[in-house]
Amino acid sequence: MINERQTHLLKLIVEDYIKTAKPVSSKSLCELMNCSSATIRNEMSNLEELGLLEKTHTSSGRVPSEKGYRYYVDYIMKPSELTGEDMLKLQTIFHNNSLAISDTIKLSMQLVADITNCTTITLGAASRENRVNRVMVEQLDDQNMIAIVITDKGHVEHKNIHFAEQVDQTEIKKTVDLINKLIVGTPIDQVSERLEYEVKPVITKVVRQHEVLYNAFYNAFHDFAKGEEVRVTSASNMLKQPEFNDADKIREIISKFDDKNMVSNIKEDENGINIYIGSETEFDNDVSIIKTRYTVSGEEGTIALVGPKRMEYGRVISLLEYIKDNLG
Repeated sequence: MINERQTHLLKLIVEDYIKTAKPVSSKSLCELMNCSSATIRNEMSNLEELGLLEKTHTSSGRVPSEKGYRYYVDYIMKPSELTGEDMLKLQTIFHNNSLAISDTIKLSMQLVADITNCTTITLGAASRENRVNRVMVEQLDDQNMIAIVITDKGHVEHKNIHFAEQVDQTEIKKTVDLINKLIVGTPIDQVSERLEYEVKPVITKVVRQHEVLYNAFYNAFHDFAKGEEVRVTSASNMLKQPEFNDADKIREIISKFDDKNMVSNIKEDENGINIYIGSETEFDNDVSIIKTRYTVSGEEGTIALVGPKRMEYGRVISLLEYIKDNLG
C-alpha cells in the first residue's frame, strides 16, 4: 500500500491522463498538491519505483502503468454519478415499451459507445425472439456446402457443412425447399423439434439421400440455437483514441473484433462489474475491458465495453450498472 500523499498524487495523475492523454508533469501538480515541485518529483519517483507510474520517451512527465491503473481501480476510484443528460438518454430507451428486449440492449449499448468513444460488445444466447425467415445454401462441391440462416430480425448465421458421402445438388435443393416451406416463422430455439417431428417424415418420403441431408441440417440448426449472438458496436471508435494512432495497431485490434471466437471469450468471470486491464484481458495488452452479466426472462448474456487503458472507469461502471439493473 502507498501513503496518503502518494495515493492523492496517483489519483490526480491517472485522472489527468484520462482526460488529456498527455504525460503529467510535476509542475502542473504543485498547486493541486500544495507542495513544491521537488517534493512531487520525489514522490513521482517513488511511485515509479513501485511500478505504478512510468516515463514516456517523448516527455519528462509520467503516465500510469498497467499496475497503476489496477491500483487506482481497486483502491482509489469511485463510480461516477450519471449526468442528467446520460440518465435521460438511457431512460428514453428503457421507458419505450414498444421496443423488443434485443432492440433495447442494442440501442443502450450504441448509446454507451457514443458517450464513451469506446467499443461495446453484447454476448447472449441466440435470441428466442429470432424466427427463421429463410434458409439458403451455397454448395462448394459434392461433399461440402455452407448453410445460411436469416432471421426475421435480420440476424444472419452461417455454418460449413461436410457430408459423409457425395450429395446430389437436386437433393439439396429439395431439402432446402421443404425446410423453407415447413419451418419459416419458427423461433430459432424450436427449429430442431420441428425438424424432428414435422420435416423428417416428409423428407424421408421425397428425398433419396434423406438420412445424410437431414442429419446435416439438424446438426446445423442445433448449433445455431445453442450458439451465441455476438454484437460489436462502434469498433471504429478505436480510431478516435490518440494512443492508437499506429495503423498496424488499429488493424490488429479491429481484426480481433472481427474474430467471433476471440470476441466470444469476453465473458464475465464473477458477478457484478468485472474490470480487466491490459494483459489481464487476454484480448489485447493495450486495452481495458469492463463487463458484466445481465439476465432477461431467464436468459443470461454479457455486456462489455472495450477501450484504451486510459478510460473513464468510474463513468463506464455506472453506465453498465444502470443498463444491467434496468434489463434485470
